[in-house]
Amino acid sequence: MMEWLIGEVFDKYNYWISIVLMLIGFYAMIAKDNLIKKIIGLNIFQTAIFLFYISLGDITGGTEPIVIEGQAAVLYVNPLPHVLILTAIVVGLATTAVALALVIRMYEAYGTIEESEIIEKEREAGM
Repeated sequence: MMEWLIGEVFDKYNYWISIVLMLIGFYAMIAKDNLIKKIIGLNIFQTAIFLFYISLGDITGGTEPIVIEGQAAVLYVNPLPHVLILTAIVVGLATTAVALALVIRMYEAYGTIEESEIIEKEREAGM
């Protein structure tokens, strides 16, 4: 019984890695005060989502989805997650570029990239 449970857990190692990466990215986005570190955390989180989504499309014993005439029934891997992740990578890259541009603009305006200092300066300016 225990061997079966251990085998099931370790057979799904890509899901566990995805969960760990997700938690690391989420922690960086929530706990860090530096805006660049928050962007890096966002990228780690996005990478975990990519890994998880591509892992869902994999089939043990599956082959590339290329149909060959006269071939018997074959188990194919779903290509849709891979295509969607290609689009998500481009969107993630654009999001990162815009976020970095905003951080540069905030640094020019406030002289810092620490979130708490920016909030404090905004409060002082509002009073």
